[in-house]
Amino acid sequence: MKTVGEIGENLVQQWLVSKNWKILKHRWRSRFGEIDLIALPESSHSLAFIEVKTRSSNNWDADGLLAINHQKQLKLTQTANYFIAKHPKYSDFNCRFDVALVHYKSKKDQFTDLKKFSLIWQNYHFQIQDYLENAFEAEF
Repeated sequence: MKTVGEIGENLVQQWLVSKNWKILKHRWRSRFGEIDLIALPESSHSLAFIEVKTRSSNNWDADGLLAINHQKQLKLTQTANYFIAKHPKYSDFNCRFDVALVHYKSKKDQFTDLKKFSLIWQNYHFQIQDYLENAFEAEF
């Protein structure tokens, strides 16, 4: 059974693919942690490490932004560095950390901005609210 977080990750993955990004890994794990998506943006020599935060209305952490604290950034950076060490063909790529914010609500409560990428799963409507490129700086 899929979790709400997995549905949010799948939505972001579908959106990136629709923009001609190449998805390298989904839920890549190491001893340091997990990166939700690792992708290559279209016609770019960049490697994006993407953290997806999926939240409902009235959440406590600014739609997931507050969850990307210093400790989380450190874990993501360590995991990304480990990925590069394991896949040296990407070592000369420009690396960045992106954050995708996904919002979900009951299917009966429609979103007002229908131009945003969305999907319906079971009784919920998921929608990408924001995509933050270079959400934080890190050392490689």
